[in-house]
Amino acid sequence: MKFQYTRYGDVVRPVIPIKLKHGGNEIGYHVLVDSGADLCLFDAGLGREIGIDIESGKMKEVFGIGGKSSIYFIHPVTIEVGGWPFEIDAGFMSGVAGRVFRYGVVGQCGFFDKFIVKFDLLKEEVELKDRK
Repeated sequence: MKFQYTRYGDVVRPVIPIKLKHGGNEIGYHVLVDSGADLCLFDAGLGREIGIDIESGKMKEVFGIGGKSSIYFIHPVTIEVGGWPFEIDAGFMSGVAGRVFRYGVVGQCGFFDKFIVKFDLLKEEVELKDRK
């Protein structure tokens, strides 16, 4: 399946729509397909909206490109991409959505291990193939 990049002013990014599910609840969300991310990280507020007690998860720490550390909590969830549901362990952290670009991140564990991912910047599209 193919998704068009999302345009943010003069910048295009491989941001795609997903559904985030937990315990019969679900919410639509947009995520950056990020090959440099170790795992999937979503905003804690969205996790709370689908019924997750965020702070009850296993606490971990992540370091961003500027060296700033942030705390996140791991929880099992289902993500649905293009109609395909996958159970993953994802991190939930306050402020993931950011003030400027409001999306989460899908990374190596929980996304790249589920899909073969092809980026095409000139066509402004990302293609996903199931890793069956």
